Amino acid sequence: MEVTDFHAVSCAILTISDTRSLETDESGRYLAATLTENQHHLVERAFCRDEPEAINRQIDRLIAMKPFCLMTTGGTGLAKRDVTYETLRQRIRQEIPGFGELFRMLSYKEVGSRAMVSRAFAGFTEEGILLFVLPGSKNACQTALENLILPELPHLFVERTKKN
Repeated sequence: MEVTDFHAVSCAILTISDTRSLETDESGRYLAATLTENQHHLVERAFCRDEPEAINRQIDRLIAMKPFCLMTTGGTGLAKRDVTYETLRQRIRQEIPGFGELFRMLSYKEVGSRAMVSRAFAGFTEEGILLFVLPGSKNACQTALENLILPELPHLFVERTKKN
């Protein structure tokens, strides 16, 4: 199996926000539509408030559905109410540090020094789920998905599923 071969993967999306709803969330809608357009399978698109208990409850529920990839959008900034980073960072067992580094580099080209306050990250959870924690802006989600996630999903899938 070549890593350049396409492999459709199952994905779930969780929007985390105190100011949006599932209906007004353009970022989650964009992620869902683009993943589907690229032949990936959307398991579910969910929503919760930016509160640790609500985030953990939804993450546990989505992980139980066993998607290969789970993307969150929102709550990665530095506002006092942004607790997504603190809540989800502890779930990572195998970090992909290059994702956050490259995301901030690409974002810097688009928004300048504001990119440094993004706490986007990625890695595999203890359950083996590939978790991408993305900012809430549609532009940020587009940057991450089109430049980093979509090109690497097949490779990440092959690496995690190949038998040694």
